[in-house]
Amino acid sequence: MQRFTQSHTVTEDDLDDLQHVNNVRYVQWIQDISKNHWLSVAPPALLDRIIWVVVNHNITYKSAAKLGDRIRMETYIKSARGAISERVVEMYLEEDNELLVESLTKWCMLDPASLKPARIGIDVQNLFL
Repeated sequence: MQRFTQSHTVTEDDLDDLQHVNNVRYVQWIQDISKNHWLSVAPPALLDRIIWVVVNHNITYKSAAKLGDRIRMETYIKSARGAISERVVEMYLEEDNELLVESLTKWCMLDPASLKPARIGIDVQNLFL
């Protein structure tokens, strides 16, 4: 499986009332890294004929990140069956490699014309191997 990595430094806009990264921000980062991974591997011809939508997010928060912390985000595709792809996103504190968040998101591939689920073909699966 191919991993895709990004980093982010926590800013004041990322914080909640407890001065930790807001849970909503983590969800946004999960979506952002997922989209960026897709855009980094998908050829232009595929971008016009595939839409991805979230079916389910399962997120486990292990530890809190604070202002100025540098977070390394990693993602990869765990499985693909039918129209559903399972994507893992893990977030680590770069300073000591502490696991902050782990998530498993189910994404459904849609046909953009009909907006109906479409089977994930081998051409798409091969992008992530």
